[in-house]
Amino acid sequence: MTNSTDISRILAPDVLKGQICVVSGAGTGLGRAAALELARGGAIVITCARRADPLAETVSMIESIGGTAQSHPLDIRDAEAVNGFVDRVLGEHGRIDTLVNNAGGQFALPAEMITPNGFRKVLELNVLGTWLMTHAVATKAMIGQRDGKILNVTLSPHDGFPGLVHSSAARAAVENMTKTLSVEWARFGIRLNALAAGHFSTDALDTRYVPGVKEDALTRIPSGRFGTEEEWGWLVAYLASPAGDYFSGSVLTLDGARDVFGSGTYPPPGFFEAIAAAAAGKDTK
Repeated sequence: MTNSTDISRILAPDVLKGQICVVSGAGTGLGRAAALELARGGAIVITCARRADPLAETVSMIESIGGTAQSHPLDIRDAEAVNGFVDRVLGEHGRIDTLVNNAGGQFALPAEMITPNGFRKVLELNVLGTWLMTHAVATKAMIGQRDGKILNVTLSPHDGFPGLVHSSAARAAVENMTKTLSVEWARFGIRLNALAAGHFSTDALDTRYVPGVKEDALTRIPSGRFGTEEEWGWLVAYLASPAGDYFSGSVLTLDGARDVFGSGTYPPPGFFEAIAAAAAGKDTK
């Protein structure tokens, strides 16, 4: 669960005061953790996601620690909606200092069972959605400001992710896009970095994957534990702060050495049985 303390353990008070930070997918998990830590640093946090209720809860949590936040339901795959959202933020606040492209998603499934539509949906959310947000914020705000930071959330490990081939392809695309744009837009003072998340203690591990995935993941982390949401928030806030001004074109991996371990076999025990049981359960509903 996200730490609810009202004082940051790593940021100087008001280091982000006056900054406008947009966080997509901020209704739960790592997106909420990032939004909270940015608010602790004094930023005005604009949250967006598809579901309104979790966003409202995030805003309420930020306000309870003395921060300032707004929520806007948004499907980042809808170009018209994204442009309208960015226009609204600029109309109210005049600028956008940091964009955290956290919204994304996938589902664990053997490659041979993924349908064309399932593959397409994961790419649309993780690649197209990230591009639409990035392009709109850059062209409407940051290029004119000659300043800004864009943080694109991806995944670790990078040496292949069996059971998540669609997400592996999508996140690799986002990382290459990040590196390319860091060169193209450096002349506008825009810094772009990708943040590759390993396994964190969020509700997603318990609710979005079949039984056994969480237990198997832990065996592949040399540090012997999952990351905490607070640790993720620290990384995002650090890069949004002046300490992150010289970072650009990088992929920063936070995963307890998972990325360089590369051990284990596929599939983990019981994986296909769990998939079959989950599919059977859906068929009976």
